[in-house]
Amino acid sequence: MSELTLTALRLGLLVALWVFVLAVAGVLRTDLLGTRVTARRTSRPRPAAARAPAGTDAPPEPAEPPRPRATLVVVEGSLRGTSITLGAAPVLIGRGADCTLVLDDEYASTRHVRITADPAAGGFVVEDLQSTNGTYLGRARLTTPTPFEPGTPLRIGKTVLELRR
Repeated sequence: MSELTLTALRLGLLVALWVFVLAVAGVLRTDLLGTRVTARRTSRPRPAAARAPAGTDAPPEPAEPPRPRATLVVVEGSLRGTSITLGAAPVLIGRGADCTLVLDDEYASTRHVRITADPAAGGFVVEDLQSTNGTYLGRARLTTPTPFEPGTPLRIGKTVLELRR
C-alpha cells in the first residue's frame, strides 16, 4: 500500500473512533441527566361563541356545559407536592418527554397511564397503558379503564397520586 492510502485509512479510523466516543458520551449524558423538560403553554384562546358581541357589556353565554375539573396531586415520590389541574383534555403520565406529568421513577413506563374526563358521570377515568410494572388504584391493579374517585391513591412505581376536587 502507498503512504497516502495508509494515512487516509489512519485518519478514517481516527474519525470513526471519535464519532463512537461522542455517541457514548451523549448516551451517558442522557442517562445521567435525564430528558430535557420543556415548558408548555397552558392558556387557550376562548372560542368565538363564548366571546361577548362587540359593543355589549353583557357577560358571554357559555357555549357548552361546564366540564369536570379537579386537581391531581403527587403525595409521594420525587415530585411530591406537584399538582396538575384536570379538565376536558386527557392527561398522560409516564417517563416520556411527551407526557403531561413526567415522572422521575425507574418503575414507571414511558407512557404509563392516561386520565380522561368522563362527562356522563361527571368524573374521571384512569387507564393503564400496558405498563411493565402495572398501575394500582387503591389496592387493586388496573386492568381496564376504571373510574377515578377523589381521595383514592393512584400508585405508579414509587409515585403516589391523589385526585382532589
